[in-house]
Amino acid sequence: MCDSSEVISIDLDDDSFTLPPSPPKLSKKASVKRVKPAEKKKAEKPSVETAAEDPMDVFMDLEKEEKENKGKRLSIEKIYQKKSQLEHILLRPDTYIGSVEYTDRTPMWVYDTETDRIVQREISYVPGLYKIFDEILVNAADNKQRDPKMNLIKVNINKEKNEISIYNNGRGIPVVLHKIEKLYVPELIFGTLLTSSNYDDSERKVTGGRNGYGAKLCNIFSKEFTLETSASEYGKVFKQTWVNNMSKDGEPKITTSSREDFTRVTFRPDLAKFKMTELDDDIVALMCRRAYDIAGSTRGVKVFLNNKQIPVQGFKQYVEQYVKHNVDSNGEAYKVVYESVSSRWEVALTVSDKGFQQVSFTNSIATTKVFLFF
Repeated sequence: MCDSSEVISIDLDDDSFTLPPSPPKLSKKASVKRVKPAEKKKAEKPSVETAAEDPMDVFMDLEKEEKENKGKRLSIEKIYQKKSQLEHILLRPDTYIGSVEYTDRTPMWVYDTETDRIVQREISYVPGLYKIFDEILVNAADNKQRDPKMNLIKVNINKEKNEISIYNNGRGIPVVLHKIEKLYVPELIFGTLLTSSNYDDSERKVTGGRNGYGAKLCNIFSKEFTLETSASEYGKVFKQTWVNNMSKDGEPKITTSSREDFTRVTFRPDLAKFKMTELDDDIVALMCRRAYDIAGSTRGVKVFLNNKQIPVQGFKQYVEQYVKHNVDSNGEAYKVVYESVSSRWEVALTVSDKGFQQVSFTNSIATTKVFLFF
């Protein structure tokens, strides 16, 4: 044990240095000073100096909450909380519309404007944004089942304005006051959660809606959402706008009708909720393909995309969009084998150059995930 304060200095660069034959004589007692090891630096928090670095204020909120709760025990009220249904949808969107995060490099069928055909390629998109668009589109297609005279759907996607509009000329929503809820029916079904015309399970249905969320989810995840509908039966036109994730509703505007039927929904998605700044090319290509889906799967309906009619009349022509310009080793175009099994079933087969592929629909909804049994 060392009990001396004598210090030996060693010059490691001195080639003549050799260790002494025995330890130096220790004469004085001294206290041994222990050097405290350098402390590890704490992990730094992400910078929140600019809004661009933290557009959702996530780290700023965490930092603020940490400072407020530092050294404090969380109260019972902080631990156990109750949210309104609207708050819960915004807080846990994946429960209702799927992920609000980008899915990277996912193989999807999309409409390619350059080749004017449907192609499969890897895209990055947000499933939640795709879902709220699809809710409105499927609603428009569903109206064909309620009104056989309906023959037109218009889909307009404006990237620059971040605005999407979907129109159908089927029977309009009744513009009457609901006697129990004391709201106009259009306001009730587009601006009030858990309202639906699909709750009668004894009724046979071939539509896409079921649970009373549908279009309201699109309203909730939009900065602005406008509904216009005209019901010739009632001779009235209804228009109402909601803003800020359906938290504020404008007064309904009701005017007399020119005896026409239609419904138009125009919305501006709240892109920040999807961690986006614009409608990018990938999501627009996916939305455009869904317009083609509706043109191919909804009999007797012309579909216009950005004011141009989609050149598809029927399911067989729709399938041909997938093999357009494709030729075999003999230079002949791929053939499509088509069969109309019944009024509810249509099947088509063609050659695939990437192994087994399937595209299918049930009640206008794209059923991209299937299980095969042999």
